Amino acid sequence: NYEDPDNANLIRVVERRRGLPVALGIIWLHAAEAAGWAAHGVDFPGHFLLAVEGGRGQALIDVFAGGTGLQATDLRGLIKRIEGEKAELRPGLVRLMEKRAVLLRLQNNLKLRRLRAQDLPGALAAAEDMLRLAPGQAGLWRETGLMNQRLDRIGAALACMEKSLELDPTGPAAQRARLVVEELRHRLN
Repeated sequence: NYEDPDNANLIRVVERRRGLPVALGIIWLHAAEAAGWAAHGVDFPGHFLLAVEGGRGQALIDVFAGGTGLQATDLRGLIKRIEGEKAELRPGLVRLMEKRAVLLRLQNNLKLRRLRAQDLPGALAAAEDMLRLAPGQAGLWRETGLMNQRLDRIGAALACMEKSLELDPTGPAAQRARLVVEELRHRLN
């Protein structure tokens, strides 16, 4: 079952030797670093890949497919499976990720699975873990605030929404956040 939370639990992934592409990728990244290889996560839409530097340049690897090397034709097929038959490779599609971004992607997978399973407290816990990794992301504070609001944790929701506004005081998302802050303050009184 691909939706199983154990697919994102690194200990269980090591034990079972299967899991989400990003969870497998974290293990591969660790192994590559231990071997002295330069490797990075690749933020490919809908599918986590690895880029490994070698004597002949950079190789893209699909860890979910057992470490298969990918060529341009493979990437084209992958993007078509993910985005539809009309999708094509385009500049910026293969972006190297910092280690922190890889961990955020894993936590985001957990959060989304928990939301789909209607486990709002679990999704909130995953979002709070994400905030520990990326406390400067206003959108993540807003999302965490909205989850707290849905759980009737008004004080926590208000604190999150105010933090989002502190980080990003302008734009349409900030305007919506101000409306939520107003509503939350009204509910506290």
